[in-house]
Amino acid sequence: MKALIVIDYTYDFVEGKLPVGDPAIAIEERITALSEEFLEEGGFVVMAVDFHRLNEPFHPETKLFPPHNIEGTSGRELYGRLNTLYREKEGQILWLDKTRYSAFCGTDLELQLRARGMEEVHLAGVCTDICVLHTAVDAYNKAFGLIVHEDAVASFNPDGHTFALNHFRTSLGAQVVRGSEPV
Repeated sequence: MKALIVIDYTYDFVEGKLPVGDPAIAIEERITALSEEFLEEGGFVVMAVDFHRLNEPFHPETKLFPPHNIEGTSGRELYGRLNTLYREKEGQILWLDKTRYSAFCGTDLELQLRARGMEEVHLAGVCTDICVLHTAVDAYNKAFGLIVHEDAVASFNPDGHTFALNHFRTSLGAQVVRGSEPV
């Protein structure tokens, strides 16, 4: 059994307060298509979405990044066609608020996956070298099979993106795939 975890593909991370910009816009169709494929095949789809409160003095990201994905703002909405798909299939897709880079940290993601018999996680979203990478490390440490969809991840840091893709392969033993490559 396999699950798709779409990480932080929100307005703030694509065009808003902390934008990846064109690289994130370029993966919109692939992320949406992957989500549709998983739903059609009876897979489990998770939208892992960064959650912050305005002026959080003790949150570690406060010193690193401008305020983003703030509670109650449109910046937390899923971006583009993915938002439309989520609204159409809301009961079939798990929305998971996360407050750290990894979708596993401080959430019940592992319990949700194990309860459904998931053994393999597929990752998509932004940023390749931050939240996707930290989620991948935790998935690896929890012994999930790991697939990263290279054409469905992006970063505002091209060097970081390249590093993370290599790290997925060489240090985490992940399969890094594109398009319709067999998994």
